[in-house]
Amino acid sequence: MTFVNTRFARTLFAAAALLVAGVSGAYAQTIKIGSKNFTEQFIVAELYAAALENAGFKVERKINLGGTLVAHEALKSGAIDLYPEYTGTGFNAVMKATTTETDPEKVRQLVKDFYEKEFKLTWLKPSNINNGYAIVVRPDTAKEYNLKTLTDLGKVANKLSLGAGTEFVDRRDGIAGLKEVYGAEFKEFKQFAALRLRYEALAQKQVDIANGFSTDWQIAAEKFIALDDDKGLFPPYFLAPVVRPEIAGNAKIVEALEKVGALLDNQTMQELNRQVEVDKKEPRTVAANFLKAKGLVR
Repeated sequence: MTFVNTRFARTLFAAAALLVAGVSGAYAQTIKIGSKNFTEQFIVAELYAAALENAGFKVERKINLGGTLVAHEALKSGAIDLYPEYTGTGFNAVMKATTTETDPEKVRQLVKDFYEKEFKLTWLKPSNINNGYAIVVRPDTAKEYNLKTLTDLGKVANKLSLGAGTEFVDRRDGIAGLKEVYGAEFKEFKQFAALRLRYEALAQKQVDIANGFSTDWQIAAEKFIALDDDKGLFPPYFLAPVVRPEIAGNAKIVEALEKVGALLDNQTMQELNRQVEVDKKEPRTVAANFLKAKGLVR
């Protein structure tokens, strides 16, 4: 009797081991989550990490890697397994698209197909965050020059100074595009690597215009006016996890990541960004509190 039970137990253990190895091989591996080098990326990466840890996975955080191409190369090489990215960034900075496309689904599909063909990387389902570029002005500037759209801006840009980030200079959906599409040639350009600095410069009237992003908390807090991109220069920038093949093939990981995405939109992200940048809370704390409040983690 003892011999039979022992043999049965060994057989059962072996079967369970095979099941784990066959069905969930990626579960045993540590999931390396990366991010780019700004607040929103820190928070979203922490949201992904907390959700995956709650689902039973071991996570290694590799947050604040650098700009787009640094994070992209880390993903290609396997240094990380996933990171949050924007469809418009994939379209312009990675694909280096030479055409203008503003339909969100078309941009997503073009980027998804390109990444799968060129890099064997997968874009998962996007969130409702569309963090596209915003060209913002102070209310007094908008009133003085009657600015509501980027077409309006193009007519008076030579009287105004622009403060923008480093990537904005060379991208087609940046200064070059503003000139090509709207005829905007600015009186002066001042470069600010940190987003916070360009908003401060705008508030303190060191510049007249600044480029920001749609989920920036400063736009609402400072009552800045985002000019309407009436000719569709800027592509949609919907946020989604970009993942390596072993992650894309794991249904439990994909489910956890997409549950996070379903909770996120621009207004939500503005508030989470504010908590980090104004209230000085740690991104990990903000992410954990948000997911607990939403009932996604214990």
